[in-house]
Amino acid sequence: MLKGFFNVPEPVNEPVKAYAPGSAERKELQAMLRQLRAKQVDIPMYIGSEEVRTDRKRPLSPPHDHQHILGHFHEGDASHVEQAIAAALGAKYAWENMQWEQRAAIFLKAADLLAGPYRAKMNAATMLGQSKNAYQAEIDSACEFIDFLRFNVKYMTEIYAQQPPVSGNGVWNRVEQRPLEGFIFALTPFNFTAIAGNFPLPCHDGKYHRVEACLYADLFCPSADGSVPGGRRA
Repeated sequence: MLKGFFNVPEPVNEPVKAYAPGSAERKELQAMLRQLRAKQVDIPMYIGSEEVRTDRKRPLSPPHDHQHILGHFHEGDASHVEQAIAAALGAKYAWENMQWEQRAAIFLKAADLLAGPYRAKMNAATMLGQSKNAYQAEIDSACEFIDFLRFNVKYMTEIYAQQPPVSGNGVWNRVEQRPLEGFIFALTPFNFTAIAGNFPLPCHDGKYHRVEACLYADLFCPSADGSVPGGRRA
């Protein structure tokens, strides 16, 4: 077991790219937009370590172009929510017993991936799924999301550092942060990728499938997170 008082990297706000004419980021984003529009994706639910599909497939279209189909998501129901709850509770023990610095490292790595190889894909998916322009997507699905991941790690260490300043003779007063009981049910907003990502990486009607596709398999405990796109009944 590692021993030490570890200092996490000091977070700074992710620089906003300008996407000026002729810039490398503009060319990369334009190419990704063409790539995503040229195909239709099949978006399953993510429950535990499984990709779950149903016979209830719903189309996804850009709000500004209803005639264009980006793909289809598999609509879940209450039974899938129950399965996701069970999967989350089953993974709870392993996640809460992981060393805090190992959990922090996962989120810091996720931020690095979003800042680098997945930036154009996330921004393009946000532009198509929410009718945002390049700047609006950049400050949302890239910069704000990255800042959430990095700053929340720093905030965690600050919470852990809040300890009683005084102990009586023969007494050592200490505060230990206990994990949340139960599970988190996050109903994400439709118009902010960063806010959806700041929850436990859920999708909403498939719009944030790119969050899951980029990070779910690469980084996170495959049983700790569940994503169940659904209609009003779910």
